[in-house]
Amino acid sequence: MIRTTAWRRHPLARYAVLILALALVGMVYAAFVQASRPADAALASGKVDDVAAGKSLFQVHCASCHGLNAEGTTTGPTLIGVGAAAVDFQVSTGRMPAANPGAQMPRKPMAGWVTQDKIRQLSAYVQSLGGGPTVPTKDQVDPAKGDAGKGGQLFRANCIQCHNWAGAGGALTRGKYAPNLNEATPEQIYEAMVTGPQAMPVFNDTTITPEEKRDMIAYVTEVRAQKDPGGFGLGRIGPVTEGLVAFIVGIAALALAAIWITAKKRQKS
Repeated sequence: MIRTTAWRRHPLARYAVLILALALVGMVYAAFVQASRPADAALASGKVDDVAAGKSLFQVHCASCHGLNAEGTTTGPTLIGVGAAAVDFQVSTGRMPAANPGAQMPRKPMAGWVTQDKIRQLSAYVQSLGGGPTVPTKDQVDPAKGDAGKGGQLFRANCIQCHNWAGAGGALTRGKYAPNLNEATPEQIYEAMVTGPQAMPVFNDTTITPEEKRDMIAYVTEVRAQKDPGGFGLGRIGPVTEGLVAFIVGIAALALAAIWITAKKRQKS
């Protein structure tokens, strides 16, 4: 008893207790994270068994750029912590796998081996590596449940600088560009906001809530269906294209008018 009391009064006792407490917290946290990873994978894929199948697909089609354990290489970034949403977006839009990575990966048809089941399996495997944003549910991206008016305000405040007011896209610096949103599905629009592919910033749920994201999706999908009552839409790119067309048409009309006027004067003389 005397020895125990003396040990408690020792100057190093408080530090020993602190170290033991931190070690205990670390072990509990590690056990919790390890236990939650299968649940995250199941949430992303619907089947825990998809993780094993996704790992096999990853090693065959993705490991050459991203590493055998998705740790990243000189040609591809690490995928640990990017989440299932990033995989679903990149693979479903045909941006990945990429034979020749460049400044901007264009949207293209999905690779021949890719199916929705395989995308789900790859997503589940990457989700199991370190968590991250999961694939959104149908309810989260349903345009019918969103407010297009509020979505338009949010879109104009956060997105038109790159994507144009109608989602037509536009050029950026260093060979990059904001892609056209007309072909993007509601799921892909949501996934792009939460993962921030390439030059796009990440809009997490504290910046733009899931409900506001759905409102923005409602706006983007509604704008697609709008007509152009004023005439040709010209790709809805904006005043530069419209001004160029007006200039070319106007100059051509003036040139033709000048030719016609001079031709009439020659006939009279």
